[in-house]
Order: sequence, then C-alpha cells, then structure tokens
Amino acid sequence: MKKYRIGPRPAPLDASLLAGFREVEIATIGHFRHRGFVDRALRPIAPITGLLAGPAVTVAIPGTDSTLLHHALSVVQPGDVVVIDRLGDRRHACLGGGVAFAAKAAGAIAVVLDGPCTDPDEIIEVGLPVFCTGVSAITTRLNDLGGALNLPISCGNVPVMPGDLVLMDACGVLILPPDEAAEVLAEATARQARAGRNRDKIEAGEKLGDLSGASRLVAAELER
Repeated sequence: MKKYRIGPRPAPLDASLLAGFREVEIATIGHFRHRGFVDRALRPIAPITGLLAGPAVTVAIPGTDSTLLHHALSVVQPGDVVVIDRLGDRRHACLGGGVAFAAKAAGAIAVVLDGPCTDPDEIIEVGLPVFCTGVSAITTRLNDLGGALNLPISCGNVPVMPGDLVLMDACGVLILPPDEAAEVLAEATARQARAGRNRDKIEAGEKLGDLSGASRLVAAELER
C-alpha cells in the first residue's frame, strides 16, 4: 500500500455562492441546521472579522509527520481553505509561522486544523486566519510517514470532502456539501434579513417572550 494517497483537485465552487455566504452569519445558519458544525474546541487564534468562505483542500497527516502538508501547499490555489485532519494527534503542532507564510503565499484564505498550532504570534503577523485546538511547542517533522491529500477526512468530528464549502467566522466553522449550499444560502439570507426586527419593539417596552411566543407557551403549560 502506498504511503501517500492523493486525489484529484475538486471542481471549483460558484463565485456567486461564495459571495452570497459572505453576507450572512454562521449563527444564522445554526438556527435551522445542525449538521456540519465543527467541534467548538477549534477556535481562531486571532479575532475574525466577517465571514470567510472557500473550498476545502483536505489533508490527513499522522502524529509527528508533516511531510504531506508541505507538499499540499504546492497544490493550494487562491481562495482555498486548508482543512487538516491530525488523525487523533493532539500533541504535535504541524502549523507554525513558516508553514502559515507558505500557505498564505500560495493563496490560502484560512486553515482549519484539528490539533494545535505553534508560533501564534508569527501566524497572526502573517495574517492567515487559523482555527485550531490551541498551541503546542512540540512540532511535527518530515518523518515521511504518509497521509492523504484531497480525499475524505474528518476534522472537528465532521466529515469533510475535498471541495466542500468551508464557512468560518467568529462563531466557528461550518462545512457544507456543495449540492446543499444553495438551499442553505437561500434560507440563511431570508433569516438574516429578518435579524434585529424586534429591537425597536423591545426598546419601546415590549417583552421578548411576548414577541417570540415563548411566554404564551409557558403560560399555556402553567394553566394545565
């Protein structure tokens, strides 16, 4: 069996779809969808402004090894999101200032890493948004152990296919299959347009429970 398994580059995502998602919030999608949200332990190492959206380049690398990650940055194209499955390792940091610089130079808009990073100050200076589980001083090496590129992986307890739409903002990361994205965007856009519609009413003295119907449900139960 070959140590390195490499799949083809997926078809590009529609540019208008990417632009549409940049106008919504991931928490808005969380009002009606439950699948695809990566574990909340994966947090940005620096504040995120707005929503980032791009196709997934998937990488799976074991334990102490980052050989395939270095190679993967040779196939990254502008607008890509590098999504890294550490195959259960939580000790070794495969991403630091140097790798972040190379990813940024290749055109990656972000990295989603199911494990720790290192050199957080350098990564922030590079300006590459990174979602990860924390920081570690113990780094990976070029141990030539193998891995997978642009094949199905798991990141943050969510399955990720190469070319999946990756959405990232201050609330977290959401993975969407491309064939579901348009429907999700339509619903999210409609809900986003209704966001904040009750603020003037609440400022005028109305109660959230009355506006949402929650107080009616509580009262009905208490009257039983």
